[in-house]
Amino acid sequence: MSLAESACYTIINVPDMEPYNEMQIKLDLEKGEIGTKIDTLKKVIQLMLNGEKLPGLLMTIIRFVLPLQNHTIKKLLLIYWEIVPKVSGDGKLLHEMILVCDAYRKDLQHPNEFLRGSTLRFLCKLKEPELLEPLMPAIRACLDHRHSYVRRNAVLAIFTIYKNFEWLVPDGPELIANFLDTQQDMSCKRNAFLMLLHADQERALNYLASCLDQVHNFGDILQLVIVELIYKVCHTNPNERSRFIRCIYNLLNSTSNAVRYEAAGTLVTLSTAPTAIKAAVSCYIELVIKEADNNVKLIVLDRLIALKENEHMERVMQDLVMDILRILTSTDIEVRRKTLTLAMDLVSSRNIEEMVLVLKKEVAKTHNIEHEDTGKYRQLLVRTLHTCSIKFPDVAQTVIPALVEFLSDTNELASADVLIFIREAIEKFPTLRSLIIEKLLEAFPSIKSTKIHRSAMWILGEYAASAKEVIEVLDVIQQTLGEVPIVEIEQKKLTSENNTESEQQNGPSAVTSSSTKITSDGTYATQSAFSVPATTKKENRPPLRQYLMDGDFFVGTTLAATLTKLVLKYFDWEPKDIERNRICTTAMLIMSSIMHLGKSGFPKKQITNDDLDRIFLCLKTLSERTPEIVQVFKDSCREALANMLTAQSDEEMQEKKSKKKQAAKVQADDPIAFTQLATSRNDQLGENVFESSLNQALAGTKSTGISDIVSSSKLNKITQLTGFSDPVYAEAYVTVNQFDVVIDVLIVNQTSDTLQNCTLELATVGDLKLVERPQPVVLAPHDFCNIKANVKVSSTENGIIFGNIVYDTSNSTTVVVLNTIHIDIMDYIIPASCTDAEFRTMWIEFEWENKVAVNTTITDLHEYLRVLLKSTNMKCLTPEKALSGQCGFMAANMYAKSIFGEDALANLSIEKPFDNPDAPVTGHIRIRAKSQGMALSLGDKINHSQKNLHPEKVIAA
Repeated sequence: MSLAESACYTIINVPDMEPYNEMQIKLDLEKGEIGTKIDTLKKVIQLMLNGEKLPGLLMTIIRFVLPLQNHTIKKLLLIYWEIVPKVSGDGKLLHEMILVCDAYRKDLQHPNEFLRGSTLRFLCKLKEPELLEPLMPAIRACLDHRHSYVRRNAVLAIFTIYKNFEWLVPDGPELIANFLDTQQDMSCKRNAFLMLLHADQERALNYLASCLDQVHNFGDILQLVIVELIYKVCHTNPNERSRFIRCIYNLLNSTSNAVRYEAAGTLVTLSTAPTAIKAAVSCYIELVIKEADNNVKLIVLDRLIALKENEHMERVMQDLVMDILRILTSTDIEVRRKTLTLAMDLVSSRNIEEMVLVLKKEVAKTHNIEHEDTGKYRQLLVRTLHTCSIKFPDVAQTVIPALVEFLSDTNELASADVLIFIREAIEKFPTLRSLIIEKLLEAFPSIKSTKIHRSAMWILGEYAASAKEVIEVLDVIQQTLGEVPIVEIEQKKLTSENNTESEQQNGPSAVTSSSTKITSDGTYATQSAFSVPATTKKENRPPLRQYLMDGDFFVGTTLAATLTKLVLKYFDWEPKDIERNRICTTAMLIMSSIMHLGKSGFPKKQITNDDLDRIFLCLKTLSERTPEIVQVFKDSCREALANMLTAQSDEEMQEKKSKKKQAAKVQADDPIAFTQLATSRNDQLGENVFESSLNQALAGTKSTGISDIVSSSKLNKITQLTGFSDPVYAEAYVTVNQFDVVIDVLIVNQTSDTLQNCTLELATVGDLKLVERPQPVVLAPHDFCNIKANVKVSSTENGIIFGNIVYDTSNSTTVVVLNTIHIDIMDYIIPASCTDAEFRTMWIEFEWENKVAVNTTITDLHEYLRVLLKSTNMKCLTPEKALSGQCGFMAANMYAKSIFGEDALANLSIEKPFDNPDAPVTGHIRIRAKSQGMALSLGDKINHSQKNLHPEKVIAA
C-alpha cells in the first residue's frame, strides 16, 4: 500500500508546547479529576503529534482512562488510538492492543448511538486486520441499529474493511445489497449504494434498474452517486446509454444544484445529440442565474466557455444566446464580463438584432444608478455594442443613436469607448457618415469632458462631407465656445460685474433698518443694520471657453486644426469668394482670439509654446494655403486612421489564425490509448476515467497532446533536496494547480539499515501554508518511497519551502537537512491582453513600481524582447508592426494576469549604440502592480532570468 493510500491523521492546531514531565502526566491520568484527565489527554495527543513517542503512557491510559464513560474522553481517546503506535519494532501487534480491542467491542455495543457511530467512523481508519477481525460481528450487528447515524457509519466501516481486507467480510456486497433494499433513510442508502458502486457494480446496477422511475424523488446525496454510476456504466458499456440516459435527463430537473451540475456535465460526455447538448447548456444557464454565490457562477460560466470550444457544441449553443444574456441580471462585474464575451462569440446573424435590443435595454438600466461597478458595466456594454456593429454592419444604424447618448455621460471611460467606436464606424461605413455627423452635432454641446470634446471635434473636422455640414459644425463650435474675441468679451463682463458690486454697496439699493433693544441695565437702545443685496451669480461659461479659462489650451490646438480642415474643405465646395472669406475670417478670428487669451493672463495657466506654435501653424496654413500642407490637413490624417484600423484588424486575424494553429492534431503514427487496457499507474484515465473524459469533452481538441507536453517538461521541474552521498537521497517534483502546490518527494534509503519513523518535516516562508504534516514511514535497506505534501497558496509571491528528513536507526536519531524549494512565480502568471486605454488606466492607478535595470549579454533588441517574454510569461501589447525595423531604441508594453486575478504591467525601454554592433542591450524595465509582492517578485524573476537565459535557449525552446 502506497503512502498516498494510507490513513491520514486528524489535523489539530498545536501551539508551542511547554516542557513536559512524563511522571506528572501519569499522575494526572491516574488520580486526577475528570477535567484534569481531559486536559492531560489533550496534552498527550499534542505531544505525540509533535513527534514524541511516550510509550510508557499506553498502559496508564488503558487502566485509568479507557474505562471512563465521559463523552469528551471517549472522543479524545479515538484520536489517541488513531495516532498511537500499534505495532512493535518487529512489526507485530502490541499485546496491549488486545485490551483496546475489547474496549472497541464494548463501545460498538454501547446503548448510546453517538458512541457507536463515532467508534464506527474511527474503525474506518484502522489498518490492522488483527484488531478488526474480532469486531466484525459487532460491526455487522450495527447495521440493524434503530438510529440512522449508527447504520450509515456501519456501512462505511464495512466498505473500508472490504476494500482493504476483503477476507474479513467476503459477503460484503451481498450484505449491503440486502441492507439497501430495506432502508428508507437517504444517508444510509447513499453510503450503501456508494459501496456497491465501487465493490459490485452489477448489484448497484440491478438496484438502480429496479427504482429507475423513483430516482427524481431521492435525496441529493444519493442522486450524486447515481450520476457517477450511470456515467461509469455507460462509458464501459455504450449499449446501456439508451437505458439510463433518460434518468440523467430527469436529474437535470433535480432540486439540488449540485446534482444538476453533475448531471449536465455527465450528459455532454455521454451524448453528442443536439437535444442533449441543449438540455445541458440550458441547465448550466439556469444554475448561473439562480445560484447566489458568484464563485459558483464563474465556475459554471467557465464550463460553458469550455463547451463553446467544441465546434459541434458551439453550433447548438448559438441558438441559446438570448438565454445566456439573462445572466446579465447578476450584479457581479466579472460574471457580466464573461457573459458578454461568451454571447459575443456565439451570436450569429439570426439573433444579432435581438441581442442588440437586449443590450440597449441594459444600457438604459444603467442611467441614474450610482454604484461602484456601474461605470465599468456601462463600458462593457459600449464595447460589446461596438463589436456587434463592426461584426454585423447591418445593426450599426440602430446602435449608433443609442451610443451617442453616452457622450454626455459623466463616466469618461464609457464616453471614450463610444468615440472609439464612432471613429471606426465612420471610417468603415461611408453610408452612415451623415447619420453619425448629425447625432454627433446634437450631442456636442452637452459633452462634459475636455478629452471627449477633443475627439469629437477631430471626427467632425475630418468627416464633414458637404458645405452645409461645415456650416453646421462651425455653428456648434461657436455655440460651445461663446462670443469672440474672447479677451474683450471677458473684460467687458469683468467691468460690468465690478460696477454692479459697487452699486450694490453704495447705491440706493442698500437698505438700513433699526430696532429697539433692552440693555443689561434696563435702559433702552436703538440698533441699526445696513444690508446689501446678494451679489448676482456669475454667468456659466460655454464648455470650450471654460476649458480655455482653466488653462487647458491643448483643446485649443485641436479646435484650430478642426477649423483649418473645415475651411480648406469648404473652399472646394463653395464657389463664392464672399462666403469663402467669411468662413475663413471667422476661423482665423477664433484662433487668434485663443492665442490672445493665452497671453492675456485671464486663464489660470498661460498657454505653452507648443500649443502656441500649433495654432500659429494653422493660421499660417489658412493664409498661405501651401499645397503640401493642405494635402496633410485634408488627406493624410484620414489615411493614417485607415492604416491604423487596417493594422488592428490584421492583428486580430493573425491572433485567430494562431489560435487555430495551436490546436493540436492527431498524427497518423500516434499511439492509440485503449481505456480498457489503461492502468492507474501508467494512465490517468484508468484511475479517474470520469474526470479525464469530462475534461476531454469540455476542452474538445485542446486536450490532445497535453499529456506529452506535461511528461516532457516534468523532468525540468525536479529539485534535488540532498546530495548523492547522503545516507538518504531525496528529490522533489513540484506541481502547481491554481491555489494548491503538491510536492512529491522521492526518498531513497542508501544505507544497509532499516530506517524507522522516517519523517519529512517541512516549513514555509511567504504566503504559503502547509496543509498537513506528512506521516512517518519505515524504509527497508536500499528501499524507496514517495511522500506527498500539499501547500496552499494565497497570493502571487515567490515562496520558499525548507525542511529536513528525520529517521531512527537501531543506534541513534539522524537529521538530514534539505535544500530549499523555491516556488516559481511563473507558475501563477499567465499571458493576458488589454486595450491601450485599460493599460494606461491601470498604470496610473497602481501604486507599486519596481524599476529593473537591463543586465544581459544579448546584443539584439528584438531578441532581448523575445527572451524577456519567454521568461516572464507576459504578453507584448505593442503591435508587431510598431516594433518592426531596426533602430537604436525600442519601447514596448507588456501585460499578464495571475491566477488570483492580479494584474502585472511592464514597460520595456532599451537601447543600443549604432557605432558598436557587439555592445549589449541597455535600458530599464518598469513593473507596476497593485500589490508590492507582485511587483517585487516579478522584478526578482526578471533579474534572475536575464542573466541565465540566452537567445539560443529561447530558439531551442
